[in-house]
Amino acid sequence: MKGDGRCLKLFLALLILFLQNVKGGEVSHSHSHSLRDAKVTVRCIERERQALLAFKRGLVDEFNQLSTWGSEAEKQDCCRWEGVYCSNQTGHVIQLDLGYSFPGKTIQHDIFGYSFQGKMISPKLIELQHLQYLDLSLIDFYGIQIPDFIDLYLSRSFDGGQIPDFIGSLTNLRNLSLFDGNLIGPIPSSFGNLTQLQNLDLRDNQLQPENLNWLPALSSLTYLDLSEANLSTVFDWPEAVLNKLPKLVELTLVNCSLPPPSTPILSTTLYKTNSSTSLAYVSLSDNHLTSSIFLWLSNYSTSLVTLDLSINNLTGFIPDFIGNMSSVVSLDLSDNQIEGANPNSFARMCNLRTLSLQTNHLSGQLSKFVQRLPRCAQNSLEDLRLSENVLVGSLNNLTSFSSLKLLYLYANQLSGKIPESIGQMSQLKEIDFSTNSLEGVVSETHFSKLSKLNSLDLSSNSLALNFHSDWIPPFQLSDINLASCKVGPLFPKWLQTQNKSSQLDISNAGISDILPSWFWRNFRRAYFINLSQNVIRGTSKDLAVKITQLVLDPMYPSTRAQASHLDLSNNHFSGSLSFLCGSTDMSLIYLNLSSNSFSGELPDCWRDLETLVMLDLSNNSFSGKIPMTIGSLFQMQTLKLRSNRFVGELPSSLKNCSSLEVIDLGDNKLSGPIPTWLGVSFKNLVILMLSTNHFNGSMPSQLCHLTHIQIMDFSMNNISGSIPKCLNNLTTLAQKGNSILSSTHPYTRYPRRAVFFQKYINYENDASFIWKGRMQTYKSTLALVKRIDLSSNRLTGEIPSEITHLVELVSLNLSRNRLTGQITPKIGNLQSLDSLDLSRNQIDGRIPTSLARIDRLSFLDLSYNNLSGKIPTGTQLQSFDPLDYAENPQLCGPPLKKMCADENEKTDLSNEEDKDKFITLGFYISMGIGFVAGFWGVCCTLIFNRSWRYAYFKFLNDLNDWLYVKIALSKRQLKLAYA
Repeated sequence: MKGDGRCLKLFLALLILFLQNVKGGEVSHSHSHSLRDAKVTVRCIERERQALLAFKRGLVDEFNQLSTWGSEAEKQDCCRWEGVYCSNQTGHVIQLDLGYSFPGKTIQHDIFGYSFQGKMISPKLIELQHLQYLDLSLIDFYGIQIPDFIDLYLSRSFDGGQIPDFIGSLTNLRNLSLFDGNLIGPIPSSFGNLTQLQNLDLRDNQLQPENLNWLPALSSLTYLDLSEANLSTVFDWPEAVLNKLPKLVELTLVNCSLPPPSTPILSTTLYKTNSSTSLAYVSLSDNHLTSSIFLWLSNYSTSLVTLDLSINNLTGFIPDFIGNMSSVVSLDLSDNQIEGANPNSFARMCNLRTLSLQTNHLSGQLSKFVQRLPRCAQNSLEDLRLSENVLVGSLNNLTSFSSLKLLYLYANQLSGKIPESIGQMSQLKEIDFSTNSLEGVVSETHFSKLSKLNSLDLSSNSLALNFHSDWIPPFQLSDINLASCKVGPLFPKWLQTQNKSSQLDISNAGISDILPSWFWRNFRRAYFINLSQNVIRGTSKDLAVKITQLVLDPMYPSTRAQASHLDLSNNHFSGSLSFLCGSTDMSLIYLNLSSNSFSGELPDCWRDLETLVMLDLSNNSFSGKIPMTIGSLFQMQTLKLRSNRFVGELPSSLKNCSSLEVIDLGDNKLSGPIPTWLGVSFKNLVILMLSTNHFNGSMPSQLCHLTHIQIMDFSMNNISGSIPKCLNNLTTLAQKGNSILSSTHPYTRYPRRAVFFQKYINYENDASFIWKGRMQTYKSTLALVKRIDLSSNRLTGEIPSEITHLVELVSLNLSRNRLTGQITPKIGNLQSLDSLDLSRNQIDGRIPTSLARIDRLSFLDLSYNNLSGKIPTGTQLQSFDPLDYAENPQLCGPPLKKMCADENEKTDLSNEEDKDKFITLGFYISMGIGFVAGFWGVCCTLIFNRSWRYAYFKFLNDLNDWLYVKIALSKRQLKLAYA
């Protein structure tokens, strides 16, 4: 096999070397002749025909795209085969096109975009010695070991390997595309030999060029894309890329870890060389560039059309000379730290169509910023994105830009009402004003002329939508987001006119009504529906419709996208879930029916919902056993069945759901021992909550294999035995900064390679549990919670010292058990601890002094134990309520009123020592210096300042006279009183 691999690599290398010496000729192909002309002489070279047939045998042609290829009599001429092109002069095959320009019939492909599966590349392909053009883009070579050579148009066909040096010998190449091949390593320096190259596309690989010294030799280059290559050590990239390629038109270096060029480098290189005067497109997004990159832009003020510097480290204000780029049509500076724009930052950008400054630090009045936009672009600006900044004020002054199609202002601090004049901006297609402080009423007038509107997001504002019941909107919306707006109390009838929507969110909209019968029919194409946090009523009969349908992916209409999100939580829906059975055409990924009034047993048909990733049925009235088929949800990441009436043991089939990260089955009537497979099957488990059930038996040691666990709650069960000593193996809790859980959870149905088919949907995990004695619900801060709760069980034995290795633990609750022994002296190692509850056990001995060193401790309960001795002195322990130490008869010291037996004696001794320590040699020296300074300070003043001296003695005389008179009068009054 290894010999065959070397042979394959050798023939591919030789094949490319042959391509260099090919002489051109006129091309003929299958469409040049009629296949019905039987008298046409066969022009195909036999060895080349056999080579092509051998190549075909190495492919799986599932869609029969190569039906014209064969050995039959009518198929003898390979020059008539689909995708094969021959020279009219010699008959040799000079082009083999199995790419996206594949001629003839409509291209058919799988969901990944491939028409063929490659089993092998036949070595006989080397017989095509006159081949000039080779495109195999429609062939999936995934799984085949990558050869040392990757030819033209083999993009996305391989998975790994390096670019071989001999590509540099193809000196006649004009176009080279190797994108998305997972290539690694350096770019060969021999690429400098490709002096005829016009287009070079190496994007979406893992290349690590040591330098770009080869690049200036490509003087004919017009298109360059090195995106995803690691250029972090190439500090002279501005000179190599920007100044030595005079014909360059398009430059893309996205996510290349570009180091910010220093000002000296820019000043010495940008003006000494002849930069490209044709550079029109520049994308340097997602790098580490600073505002110094603006300097070289002044060289291209008359040629640049598109400039993308998003996701960098740009700071300060947009410089004025950017406004001189009169040819710029699209400017993207989003995801930086830009603070604002100068009055002339956009002055001469009269051709500006797209301006994106979202996710920056823009502040001040929105109206003032709008005034700095070029007036000459009022009829050209189509896309304005200022979202995720700190802009304040109202939405006035926007209507002057009558050509706007996209207006994104979400996540600012805008206030006031939405002006009715917005309804006159007839070109608007997308509006997003969400997450601001807008208020007031939105009426039909706001949409009077918005017939082109297809996306509307007003969510998270204090807006009230007030439309007439018979209002027919002039638009058809694909995206509707009115979450946290007042849409109710009646279900909005105008939604009945919107039958092309793919996303609908009217959660927390104050709706208190019955779900209308037309709803599911109208939104059958929607892959995202959120009606949560309302008072919508309905029964399972209303839901016994195809509540979701398979949606066609707009990019590939022949494929099914399978991305459905349904959230009906926190409403008044009732009935059973039997409607889920038999719905094999459903493609739900997210299903949230929590906090409703559903009841009955769960149907045993979960195989029909195998695409589910998140399932939340908590806070309903379901009963019976958890069905075995729930183990068919192999892709499930979150399972929440909390607060129902489920009984019996956990179904063993659940262990098949190995992707689970969150399991919450708390507050049910589940019983039996805790299964050992919980710690074996779920390597990615982060949250495990089985509280308030009837589980019994001991805690299996296999739970210590849950290395990613952050929340473990077995409270209020009948668990007995000792606490496992292997808890120190819980890696996420034992290693600092090792957090796995994210409150916002993206998920996708498709694997990594299907990048064009991924549809991401975010959902936010939450969890409810007792924290510091109260039931709390955590959502956005859930990732910060790291806790173990084993309270209210029958655990015995000592608290294992291994638990003190869990240095990231924030909450530990072992209360209401039968634990004995002493608190481990190493308890102070838990420096992240915020809450500790060991109450109502049989713990004895002293409170370790190390406990006083936990500065973050804000909740402590050690009551109802057998603790003794003095409470250690520290910044925290004396601040707690005495009840937190109650019913420990032998415990003493603050904050308890009970004083320790030797405390008075120690206090007196301490005070005496303090007095002795106060009268020291330093005290006497200080007193002497102070007396001398004070005495001579007064005396010297009186000696050398005559006026002060006279005044002082006069004051003493006056004081003496006043005292004399006062005393004399007092004596006389006393005598008169007793006379």
